[in-house]
Amino acid sequence: MKDSIVSLCKKLSNSSLFENFIIFVILLNSVLIGVQISYDHHIIELIQATALIIFTVEIFIRLIGSDTFKDYYTDAWNIFDVVLVAVAYIPENVFENHSLLVAFRVLRVFRVLRLLKAFPEIRLILSVLSKSLSALTYNALFFVIFMYLFSIIGVVLFKLPEKETATAEQLVVLEEYYKVAPNAPTCSMDPYGDLSETWFTLFRILTGEDWTDIRYNLIVASDMQLINVNHFIITFYHVTWFSLAAFLLLNLLVGAILNNYAIIMQEQRDKEKLQKKNRH
Repeated sequence: MKDSIVSLCKKLSNSSLFENFIIFVILLNSVLIGVQISYDHHIIELIQATALIIFTVEIFIRLIGSDTFKDYYTDAWNIFDVVLVAVAYIPENVFENHSLLVAFRVLRVFRVLRLLKAFPEIRLILSVLSKSLSALTYNALFFVIFMYLFSIIGVVLFKLPEKETATAEQLVVLEEYYKVAPNAPTCSMDPYGDLSETWFTLFRILTGEDWTDIRYNLIVASDMQLINVNHFIITFYHVTWFSLAAFLLLNLLVGAILNNYAIIMQEQRDKEKLQKKNRH
């Protein structure tokens, strides 16, 4: 009897029909979690409770169908499943703090990540990203170094006078400047006011978000003698950073990922050839 149950659970665990059913339940459950944010109904609660029971049964089926308990718990995805299902059993009324309740609901949404193990293509992408981590780390360090250098240069060259320390004459010119060339949006701070704000400005330039407006405003600030930098340096700085960040540094990251993608694809082909050879 015991052997037949284990055999049935193992068969179910490896069944594509069972896997597709679980995927459907995960998708339905995830969609309904989003629906509950703005609309709640007792039918939704009933479906969510049923989904939780299905997830629990799935865990037991996979656990019983494993060769050993060690095989089950050494799989990170299985641990992920157990934790998410266990968290779902915690009643929401135990949270007196609203922020904790929000965090609890966010954890429930993470069930959708279980789809990552269901599709070979997604597992391939994860393998590529995992293999690319070392290369991405060094590329990211290279990127941060350049960003830091350009941030320091940006603050030194383009920082506008602060209202707290500006002279009366500078304050008058500043007021006129903000009328002629307001920040976009108008509530934003000086793009090069300090190091942290400059980092964000450089990231904004990298995305292509209105970076030319920053350059135009600085030209106006230069004409109004709020900064002692000529038009050429302003243009050269921004074009150089955009070209370096958008075309060189990002392409290095993409190149590292594509290179590892090709390596993993070749490894998979070699593995499939070996399996085919062993069958024959």
